[in-house]
Amino acid sequence: MNRYLLLLLLCYGLSFGQEIALLKYSGGGDWYANPTSLPNLIKFCNQNIGTTIKSKPATVTPSSPDLFSYPFVHMTGHGNVVFSPADQENLRNYLLAGGFLHIDDNYGMDEYIRKEIKKLFPTLSLQEITAAHPIFQKPFLFPSGIPKIHEHDNKRPQALGIFVDDRLVLLYTVEVDLGDGWEDQDVHNDPAEVHAKALKMGANMLNYIFTH
Repeated sequence: MNRYLLLLLLCYGLSFGQEIALLKYSGGGDWYANPTSLPNLIKFCNQNIGTTIKSKPATVTPSSPDLFSYPFVHMTGHGNVVFSPADQENLRNYLLAGGFLHIDDNYGMDEYIRKEIKKLFPTLSLQEITAAHPIFQKPFLFPSGIPKIHEHDNKRPQALGIFVDDRLVLLYTVEVDLGDGWEDQDVHNDPAEVHAKALKMGANMLNYIFTH
């Protein structure tokens, strides 16, 4: 068995007792944006959907072997992103072995990250994920698909994915700003219902990767 696959199987064998991570990438973009977002998402999931995720997320680089310890890796920022050849190979192996990467454009990342996604999977294209996909069905129903959290350019929110053998391995949310919605409410002065909507969508993402 591929050693990477074995590591992922061991991780998933722990069921809901997991640790998730934030991706520290190169290129100058602010990978560290939204510092309260993942801790808040973890707390919400542990309180509402029965997970037992460690309260403090890890930080991992794309080329690190530690990447394979985390079933869910989150990536955000406003600017440039560069994946080195070593980053590309390791990230690709991680996703093919059962990992999951969520990329959330915090406004300004889009023009850069699409090029880097193409380097990861040159023969695959981002596909729009429809509202019928399981990720929008439970534990919270989103009948219209990905919700809009913050306005950027008056464009509709999109959930775009890379699928390998019909498995969603990479989710790219653009014109959405889930990470902003996960942050402490006083950071962006979000209404309670907007904050809750963002957290519920994040919970659906974690539920999906732990159950598929």
